[in-house]
Formats: sequence, structure tokens, C-alpha cells
Amino acid sequence: MGDFNHPDICWRDNAAECKQSRKFLECVDDNFLFQVIEKPTRRGAMLDLILTNKEGLVGDVKLKGSLGCSDHEMVEFRILRAVRRACSKLTTLDFRRADFGLFRDLLGRIPWDKALEGRGAQDSWLIVKGHLLQAQEQCIPTKRKSSKNTKRPLWMNKELLV
Repeated sequence: MGDFNHPDICWRDNAAECKQSRKFLECVDDNFLFQVIEKPTRRGAMLDLILTNKEGLVGDVKLKGSLGCSDHEMVEFRILRAVRRACSKLTTLDFRRADFGLFRDLLGRIPWDKALEGRGAQDSWLIVKGHLLQAQEQCIPTKRKSSKNTKRPLWMNKELLV
């Protein structure tokens, strides 16, 4: 955000008269940026801009009058983001606490010859997969996946960090 001093840019039409302003518009487009201010910020011109790479990231934009002797409008806005929970919703299998003896026993009790008799490869795979998942559910507990990113705000993505 800031004062970009391109008074000839028409943001509604994405057009400009001056060559330098057209280059600025081209740069904004090339970087997939969106300009979110909709009203003039200085003497009928839109000089102060908020550029973002995601629509809907910035909202509640308000012009609040000038501060002191400045002839620019103050701009107030919110960075909109979803609230991230303190703990992750992702779960993963906790193999350290798994009961592999029970797992082996449960799968060993299945009469595989009868269960797979006369079935094609796809049907056989679905039966094996179903039994494996049932045994997994009984023998391998899950845990919440911890991540170093869990405390970052949702809007702070890898792209911003680079």
C-alpha cells in the first residue's frame, strides 16, 4: 500500500494515458495484483493504493479524511482472514503406539481363500483394502499432526514469506 502517484490511471477500465502509468498497470497485471481502493484519495485522483494478490483478503476500506496538513485521505482497512485454530485438524497414524501383534492376528483370522475366491483383481483389492482399513482402525491410533505453521495467520502463506 502507499502513494503511487499515477493520477491518470483509470482503475475501472484498467487504462492510463501516460507511458509510465501504463507500465505500472502492466506490472500490476503481470504480478496478478488487485487494487482495492475505489474512491479518490487526493484531489479527485486515486493516488493511494492497496494492492493485494488475493481478492477478498482486504476489506472494509474506508477513507477517513486528512491528517494534519496532508491533502491525502487517510485509508483504513482490514486484512480479512479466517481464524486458525490453535491445534491442527490434520491427523496422522501414530505407528509408535500401534499394536502390530493385534494387527497381524486380526488379518490372520480372515479366510483369504474363501474371501477372494472367484473374484477379479479389482474386487479382491477392495476386499483386502477393507479388511486392512478395519484392522488399522482398531490397532493403529491417530494423533494430531503438528506443524510449525499452525500459529501463523491463515493469510500468511508461503508466497508471502518468500
